Amino acid sequence: MCPAPTPPRPPTLTPVEGPVRVRFAPSPTGYLHVGGARTAIYNDLLRHAVGGAFVLRIEDTDRARSDEAMTRQIQEGLRWVAIPWDEGPFLQSERLERHRRAADELLAAGLAYRDFRAPEALQELRREAHAKGVTLKSLAPEPTPEESARRLAAAEPHVIRFRMPDEPIRFHDLVRGDMEFGAETQEDLVILRSDGSPTYHLSVVCDDVDMEITHVIRGEDHLSNTPKHVALFRALGAPVPTFAHLPLILGPDKKRLSKRTGAASVEELRAQGILPAALYNYLALLGWSPGDDREILSREEMIACFSVDRLGSSASVFDPDKLAWMNSQYMSSSPLSEVLGHLEPFLDEVGLATHAGSERLAHAADLHRSRARNLRELAGQIGIYFAEAIEPDPELSRKYLEKDPDLASHLETLADRYRAVATWAVDELEAILRAMADEVGVKAGVLIHPTRMALSGSQAGPSLFDLVAVMGREATDLHLRRYAGYLRELLGA
Repeated sequence: MCPAPTPPRPPTLTPVEGPVRVRFAPSPTGYLHVGGARTAIYNDLLRHAVGGAFVLRIEDTDRARSDEAMTRQIQEGLRWVAIPWDEGPFLQSERLERHRRAADELLAAGLAYRDFRAPEALQELRREAHAKGVTLKSLAPEPTPEESARRLAAAEPHVIRFRMPDEPIRFHDLVRGDMEFGAETQEDLVILRSDGSPTYHLSVVCDDVDMEITHVIRGEDHLSNTPKHVALFRALGAPVPTFAHLPLILGPDKKRLSKRTGAASVEELRAQGILPAALYNYLALLGWSPGDDREILSREEMIACFSVDRLGSSASVFDPDKLAWMNSQYMSSSPLSEVLGHLEPFLDEVGLATHAGSERLAHAADLHRSRARNLRELAGQIGIYFAEAIEPDPELSRKYLEKDPDLASHLETLADRYRAVATWAVDELEAILRAMADEVGVKAGVLIHPTRMALSGSQAGPSLFDLVAVMGREATDLHLRRYAGYLRELLGA
């Protein structure tokens, strides 16, 4: 159970009352970003914590930068992280006529006007207004209706601007509290370009209105847009959603997360071998707390605990080492079938694709998954169970011979006994080796370490007898005899 929020709030799972309608609205100009995935996760948690619907909307109106392949990848990334949506995906580009009609409605209501001024002239006026500490409106008033009609009849190029209110814009942000933006900071904004295409501000508000979005959770880079959007919602006669602006995710260098400072996209982390459940867990805690010291939580546990009042207002630092640790916990504790399913793409990289689904591979993965930080490491570790030849360490091999000059013969005898054992089980395999060590008058370690070298080419790893059991009778026999021959070559050198 999650503890109740800190008084004076009443003990409730979340201060937001449901049902809610939330949306995740990425632009398909690149892979699903880590910050975007975190935003989608918080939308997912809120929607399930209080009930309602999650809408996926692809904001693809920037045709020059939008990519259909990225639209598909964003959806695949969300599915991979297990962030479901209830409605969509809706393509914003398919709603342009609706956006244009909204601009016409604002124009007809006297809430917008046609602006015939050249962008270069406006830029100069904007600089002058800034230097004088006044608003652009005071230096460049909008054209009179008569002038506007005359210039429209002359087919002069123009944009349509929404007339921002002359009073401050106030709203409550679930993360940042009460916000106020003075009228002097808000320039009348373009809602329809000269080519007739709607701008982002009009499109996003119009879509939120039509999709009846009640809560907008998004990054703080949109905070400066919010007073514009609040004014547009009101002008369109629609309820203003409740906003929550999330702080940035920083890289280890405390700068905005980028590919240079660490994996910036979900696709990169997936390629590194991170499990989706681990990434969901890690990103959820990168700016939100369940109210106690737990770090490993299932999605269901997070839903039960989720409360927007525990969203932090300070930037979070993406720590690759912490993610690797969390991923290792999921590697160890997740159902083996789940780990194997996500492991398959990495098997091809180490030449093990043909062994996918085999019992030996499953046993090897189960044996090594607690020793790997990610799926790529795990795939690399289990390659020894399918290797035709093992490369031993010559220096360590010479040290083994110093302790037991007859080691080659002893390993061949051990191979004979392993080949003849009736039950290929860990306890039986260990008993045979220890009994043989007693027979030849050496400590068990004198045989254990060389046997491990013969089978894995290393002096570290899981329990030797677990390794032998997974390796199997034929491979164990082959590697022991080959290593015995290698030791004889060292003695003769």
